[in-house]
Amino acid sequence: MVVDYNEINFLKDPDLICLKSDYDQFLMSLTGPTVIDISGIDSSRTRVITTLIHGNEPSGLIAIHRWLTHLKPQQRPQTNLRFIICSVEAASASPILSHRFLEGALDLNRCFNKELDYGYFKRANIIAKAIKEVSPEVVVDIHNTSGFGPAFSVCTDKTEMALSLSALFCHSLIISDINLGALMEVDFGCQAVTIECGGSQDQQSHEIAYQGLCKLTSFDDISRYHFERDVDVFLQPLRLQAKPSCDIHYGQTDEGKSGLTLVQNIEQFNYGTFWKEQMLGWLDNNGLENLQVINHAGKNVVEQYFELRENQLVAKIDLNLFMATSVTHIAKTDCLLYFVPHKNQF
Repeated sequence: MVVDYNEINFLKDPDLICLKSDYDQFLMSLTGPTVIDISGIDSSRTRVITTLIHGNEPSGLIAIHRWLTHLKPQQRPQTNLRFIICSVEAASASPILSHRFLEGALDLNRCFNKELDYGYFKRANIIAKAIKEVSPEVVVDIHNTSGFGPAFSVCTDKTEMALSLSALFCHSLIISDINLGALMEVDFGCQAVTIECGGSQDQQSHEIAYQGLCKLTSFDDISRYHFERDVDVFLQPLRLQAKPSCDIHYGQTDEGKSGLTLVQNIEQFNYGTFWKEQMLGWLDNNGLENLQVINHAGKNVVEQYFELRENQLVAKIDLNLFMATSVTHIAKTDCLLYFVPHKNQF
């Protein structure tokens, strides 16, 4: 597929004919990244919602399409809205909504805040420009988790607005200072959060995205919504990664395979407490040399959090796990999971 990295399309208050009968048809009618502007009651303010940065994370698209097609002519959101549907090519590649990004392409959510102006970096710059040009009061980037698990939000700092935006969608907020090139790391002059709605195949994830979107668009003042709904805050997550030379497998038993074999049901640990000495999987003779946990000083501190029991990989302390995945490609190219020490919350 030929990708035009300069392309971005604009729709203004689209009608039902433009929106098609369902989100699949609407997605297939798009040719590239698409901005949808909706006129609000207070035209001096704009809230931005982005989605499909990853083409296999459909809850945001489903929620946006549902919201747009249920919007009656006499109804208006409290503020102007700018929806941005980002990785249209990846999302519409067959099978639809199954490709995180195109084969041989880059992960778009690793291309923001880079001083590069070609390929997917150019696309990231164009999307960031489309956000900045409306001087938004908030930016909400809607995703699905790579595995099953409850919804949570992520941002770079703890503010009342971050808590409130999180509370619109979920009960948990992770404060992260890991710089990956994600959209939420860009300085838009306002609060930006990532919403992880849960698994992409879970109907509840789509409902979480939709109900949160309804609140985001209908409340005039969202800054104090966290007083209506408690939000747990987790600080400074770390990533457990396999080194590039380490093979990754999944299984119910140790079959003596090279590299790392993670337990088949690893996704069930998402957002629960993973207790000290609980087992994640099995390692070959290279042991912990297969793995890395890079801290904020750039050092590998895997031995602070994990250890071997014979060849079993076990937790050294109590942890909270996030986004543990059983998708080998994601585990290999991104990380096995995120975690925080169990007591590192407030």
